[in-house]
Amino acid sequence: MGVFENIANGFITAFQPLNLSLCFIGVLVGTFTGVLPGLGPVAAIALLLPLTFDLSPVTAIILLSGIYYGAMYGGSTTSILVNIPGEAASVVTCIEGYPMARQGRAGPALGISAFASLIAGTISIIGVMISAPLISEFALKIGPPEFFSLMLLGLTLVTYISHGPVIKALMMAALGLVLGTVGLDNVSGLPRFTLGIKYLLDGVPLVPFAMGLFGISEILVNLEETLHAEIYQKKIDGIFPTVKDWTTSIWAIFRGTVIGFFLGLLPGAGPVIASFASYGVEKRVSKYPEKFGTGVIEGVAGPESANNAAAQSAFIPLFTLGIPATPAIAILLGGFVIHGIQPGPLLIANHPDVFWGVVASMYIGNVMLLILNLPMIGLWVRIIMIPYVYLSPLILLFCLIGAFSINYSSSDVYLMLMFSIVGYLMKKCKYEGGSLILAFILGPPMEKTLRQSLIMSQGDFSIFFQSPISLIGLCGAAFLLITTILPLFRTRRPALGVKD
Repeated sequence: MGVFENIANGFITAFQPLNLSLCFIGVLVGTFTGVLPGLGPVAAIALLLPLTFDLSPVTAIILLSGIYYGAMYGGSTTSILVNIPGEAASVVTCIEGYPMARQGRAGPALGISAFASLIAGTISIIGVMISAPLISEFALKIGPPEFFSLMLLGLTLVTYISHGPVIKALMMAALGLVLGTVGLDNVSGLPRFTLGIKYLLDGVPLVPFAMGLFGISEILVNLEETLHAEIYQKKIDGIFPTVKDWTTSIWAIFRGTVIGFFLGLLPGAGPVIASFASYGVEKRVSKYPEKFGTGVIEGVAGPESANNAAAQSAFIPLFTLGIPATPAIAILLGGFVIHGIQPGPLLIANHPDVFWGVVASMYIGNVMLLILNLPMIGLWVRIIMIPYVYLSPLILLFCLIGAFSINYSSSDVYLMLMFSIVGYLMKKCKYEGGSLILAFILGPPMEKTLRQSLIMSQGDFSIFFQSPISLIGLCGAAFLLITTILPLFRTRRPALGVKD
């Protein structure tokens, strides 16, 4: 079947009434998630994952995907109007967006943000359509040693560029790998780290684990923090950018799209790094860099293009290699597995309806997001003004019902509550939850490919150095680990000679 036939079938799938409705619900919830400071797409996907169990795989992934890229749109609203980023990728938008609002140009800032997101998202989706089948064909030619090395490199890269002390990220990654081994050994069939608890024989369930770690813990942290923000109260007009605004911003949009698309392919980089990189590039190429920070429209257009392009291109390593690039994509990978689909080289061949249906829904979702973000700005501002103390009980109730409805087991609820305490303590102590969830998701396939490789070589570890791809992956991971560990020793040496 040709490309155009696949695209046509994808749109037929996406335009089915149920899929179209849930695509709209997904982007609406994603926008709501992005507008509310502190919640984020990771928590939203984790909270809504139980609702997808009775849906078909393609419908479920359309819903969850809409939440992910929808949050990229919603975060810019609070950044521009309130100077509080709705999610991490919108931090850079505050730098230029809020000064523009203070100058009475909130409308153009919101407008260029929405249109830049649409353009970048559309171009990136075309990139997904073109590159994903090619990468899948290439991935079919590589074996377990290469997959193990690539997953190890991805996990190490995520840890390397994580926020905060790298040693904490390494600790969280190690904990995630350990939690991923809980349950029955996939070779011997013997229980591992179950502590004699029959509930853990199937491993730590993903949904209660993620809901507690990211959902309820986020509620607890947000209840502690009272956000005081001056909301932009003037009438917002002139949402459609002028010709001058477009002339100034168009190249920033295309540069941000390219930067975001390629950084989105890298595990751990994602929308956050892409938006910062785009802002840095725009400031460097600008003819008036001294004006940056005072309300320059390119400083909104570039980062918003970058974070939305990265959100779309992050699906490429998921679809083609089964490797999540961000924590949110990691939970989305869990959604695939729960529905009996293994992302990777065979996804497009074995489940073309899922791949092309989800890709087509991204086109539709991006248009829906433009419609949602411009006319409904007043509604989003009112939602921001709702005290979080009123929203948190509803979210908590939803979590409890969702956790129990998975297997109708109180053990899932207890596990979720336990990990909510763990997640809360992690956030208070500045430990990386992203490294933990990625390691938890990647741990089982890493172990599987490691053992497959050793069975193929009869226990000879040199098999990992025979393939150029595997060798490059291992060398890259070793380089990142060495450059991470060496500074820790260097900073401690002077302290040994200090006298009281």
